[in-house]
Amino acid sequence: MSREFETVTDVTVIATPEQVWEAIATGPGVDSWFMGRNEIEPAVGGKTSMTMPGLEEMGGTVTAWEPPSRFAMVSDTAPDGSFHAFEYLVEGRAGGSSVVRVVHHGILSADGWEMEFDALRKGDPLYFNTIATYLEHFGGRVGVPVSAWAPPQQDEAAVWSGWLRSLGLSGSVAAGDPVTITLPGREPESGVVDSVLEPGFLGVRTDSGLYRFVGRLGGAGLGHHVFTGEDSESLTAAWTAWLEQTFPA
Repeated sequence: MSREFETVTDVTVIATPEQVWEAIATGPGVDSWFMGRNEIEPAVGGKTSMTMPGLEEMGGTVTAWEPPSRFAMVSDTAPDGSFHAFEYLVEGRAGGSSVVRVVHHGILSADGWEMEFDALRKGDPLYFNTIATYLEHFGGRVGVPVSAWAPPQQDEAAVWSGWLRSLGLSGSVAAGDPVTITLPGREPESGVVDSVLEPGFLGVRTDSGLYRFVGRLGGAGLGHHVFTGEDSESLTAAWTAWLEQTFPA
């Protein structure tokens, strides 16, 4: 049987509700911290879409539009009845900060729902806390989303080892650890680990972007947000070459 699920994540951000709204309820804002390239029609009933290379476009509908305090959307329902819904509740606080509550709920498909829910339960807090990182370090700037995939690897441990090897990390990894990103043919760039969930998720922040390395069941994917102004095509090509070096055939 398919199963209902819900996760709730509270995030404190150094930003006003209006600034948070731009990050959660506009396509360019969501592009700067979440996954893929996004479009949002600004009204209840408006259409939404998220596009990632190599995957089907995820369509949806805006279900709440109350700027700057409440935004909600629901994905289209899949043939098996599964769907994902997101509600963002924003409350301003003194000193120019805000609290964002993200409620993620829906129905998971019957096949492997336990594993999928476990991944969401652990991963949602990491991904949604990227809102705070984005607003603190890149607020007001629009990021270019970069998505790329390596060929399937043996298992999660093999993917994790590849990430660490190519980023100059070893042993137990923690937030604040120094990282070096070296894309083929480019100068190295220094950064720090900003989030980690071994062996499935590693987040890195540099002066130029937010870099997300995801590995699950042997899959190895990138979900980056780059603020250099470089176009998506050249960035994707550079990171695809990096993946080929990290996981050679």
